Amino acid sequence: MTPINARVLALAQGWIGTPYRHQASRQGVGCDCLGLVRGIWRGLYGQEPEDLPAYAPDWAERAGQERLLEAAQRHFIPLENLQVAEPGDLLVFRFQPHFAAKHLGVLAPDQHFIHAYEQAAVIRSPLVPAWRRRIAGCFRFPER
Repeated sequence: MTPINARVLALAQGWIGTPYRHQASRQGVGCDCLGLVRGIWRGLYGQEPEDLPAYAPDWAERAGQERLLEAAQRHFIPLENLQVAEPGDLLVFRFQPHFAAKHLGVLAPDQHFIHAYEQAAVIRSPLVPAWRRRIAGCFRFPER
């Protein structure tokens, strides 16, 4: 595991138990999946790479734009596929084949990932085949 991935994983694990709150990004207080990644980014680099506009829970379905994938491509290092990913890498998920990607998580050891689960909290979930099929992209946090 790379040093940056080890740092990402440690930061992500610190968010476990944070309640789910749409658009939030405060460890222990509340976050959504994007808020989790934003919080990890701040923990690594101090500030977020760009301002984030408000977004509705169904923004991906209505907009149809690949906003998460495009942002990941701007700020992260793309990986070929899950086979080259390591714990600490960012996973982007698409729930339906023809809809935009709209969920994020951090790969964890032992075929798990850490993500903010709607109506629950930040949790560590098994990366079962149903989740694997939905992976739209894998990315690494950059060294800075």
